[in-house]
Amino acid sequence: MSADSYQNDQNLEVAWAFKAYEHAEIHYSIITSVDATFLHLSEHDDEIYKTFRESFPEFDVNIIHVEDLKSDSSKKKWRTFCNKFDGFQNFNYGSLLRLDPMLDYSDENTTFATRIQFLAIEIARNREGLTRKLYQKTLQTRKTNIFNVDDKGVEKVTDSAKDIPVS
Repeated sequence: MSADSYQNDQNLEVAWAFKAYEHAEIHYSIITSVDATFLHLSEHDDEIYKTFRESFPEFDVNIIHVEDLKSDSSKKKWRTFCNKFDGFQNFNYGSLLRLDPMLDYSDENTTFATRIQFLAIEIARNREGLTRKLYQKTLQTRKTNIFNVDDKGVEKVTDSAKDIPVS
């Protein structure tokens, strides 16, 4: 049977999209709740990170440009990288990848990638301190939203935090 005879099952595509979105929500919730510097995303993080940096030593994980993943020359490099993980479970499943690590998942800040691309880039972001910056920014925002803070210190507890004991 030729590849042209295959058709995508719309129900399968919707199920995949839902699963990828669900995974993205969980991922973002984790990295904005803890310092992810030492967070493990898989049991193979060390190998994935080492191979990623050997294969892409100059790849900037701070801001991803779609061309860095999807241009013809990039696809060839990524295919070689991804195939090194052919034996890993779900290495070629679809994932959503944030382009800017300081922002949440959104239409403008998200692209489709394989699971191994997602892992490689997010592990690098964790180990290279980019995710820590997001965590610190999110923590500061949460503190500001709970307390009215000015240059003189804490003024009062806001309504959203009235049930939180203040010591």
